[in-house]
Amino acid sequence: QVRLVESGGGSVQSGGSLRLSCATSGLTNNKYSVAWFRQAPGADREGVAVIADDGSTRYGDFVEDRFIVSRDNDKRTLDLEMNTLKPEDTAMYYCAATPAWLPLLHPSDYIYWGQGTQVTVSS
Repeated sequence: QVRLVESGGGSVQSGGSLRLSCATSGLTNNKYSVAWFRQAPGADREGVAVIADDGSTRYGDFVEDRFIVSRDNDKRTLDLEMNTLKPEDTAMYYCAATPAWLPLLHPSDYIYWGQGTQVTVSS
């Protein structure tokens, strides 16, 4: 059984930083792309960042070099370092995984999802 558990969300002022982590279990090997998505109230879920099993990454246009995604295949974890946060980054952030070697960044491409962690950025 695949399980993804996010942690590290919270409240921060505009310009601040947060680091999200996702602990995975049940993935049979490392041949997965793992990604972060987010969803604000009333908005569609959108891709934040993905890292494929070969280490290639892709980011949403709105990231603008503020975030860094990383993975530790030995620990089976996925991290998202978020800097220079803006109020519009406020959303529920989800970790997701899919058995694909390409760095896909659309929610419909992902099979496994965590429950999410809330990020709130105040102005």
